[in-house]
Amino acid sequence: MLTKRIIPCIDVDLDDEGNAAVYTGVNFEDLKYTGDPVEMAKAYNEAGADEFVFLDITASSEGRETMLDTVRAVADEVFIPLTVGGGIRTRDDIKETLRAGADKVSINTAALETPELITAGATAFGNQCIVISVDARRRFDEGGEHYVDVDGESCWFECTVKGGREGTGVDVVEWAQEAESRGAGELFVNSIDADGTKDGYDIPLMRAVCDAVSTPVIASSGCGSPEHAYEVFTEADADAALAASIFHFDEYSIEETKQYLAERDIPVRL
Repeated sequence: MLTKRIIPCIDVDLDDEGNAAVYTGVNFEDLKYTGDPVEMAKAYNEAGADEFVFLDITASSEGRETMLDTVRAVADEVFIPLTVGGGIRTRDDIKETLRAGADKVSINTAALETPELITAGATAFGNQCIVISVDARRRFDEGGEHYVDVDGESCWFECTVKGGREGTGVDVVEWAQEAESRGAGELFVNSIDADGTKDGYDIPLMRAVCDAVSTPVIASSGCGSPEHAYEVFTEADADAALAASIFHFDEYSIEETKQYLAERDIPVRL
């Protein structure tokens, strides 16, 4: 059985002086300064993380390029797989991000706008480099294709763009299947509803996506304890659990989280 991965993530933006800084928020809003991206990357590399995710959280919404100088500095400190997302719109953007030291790129808005980018990236650089990020939110109307029961109500999940600021009308499960067919090597599924709440992953969302595809799925948003990672592995069969706040603020360590999982027969790399 493949080991389950524990992945810390940093959300990076430019501060008032134009310097890269890590921010943490709730439901993609109310962002608060958390730390220096390079120092945090170095700490997570040493702490036993399986992979590391760097997200430039406003590059797409502001129409600017990813902060590649900071990516290079982070890559110098990280010797585990590094995924970089935010502001990646073209094949050349993928190339430059990989050249800056990323092992994978995470694409959301541009992939939805131009699905052919997935195939172009996978063909040029390999499927393993292409991670499709999905910022999903719950909808309780008749606009979806795939419905699940959430607390007794029929719900579908909508893809959003620009950091969750805009809906697209695209059904998450439909999009996950299309992304897989176009060559995505991994799916990075975020929940707008659960983000920053520490109430646990959106299990109905994660289960719906994991059941629909064979591509590895990284579950993101809502992790507040090692128990939540256990739940998303056992109840949704996610391949990786991503977390931010619980690690950033030393509520739990990566070592503690993995030990908790190992004691409950979840295969992890210790």
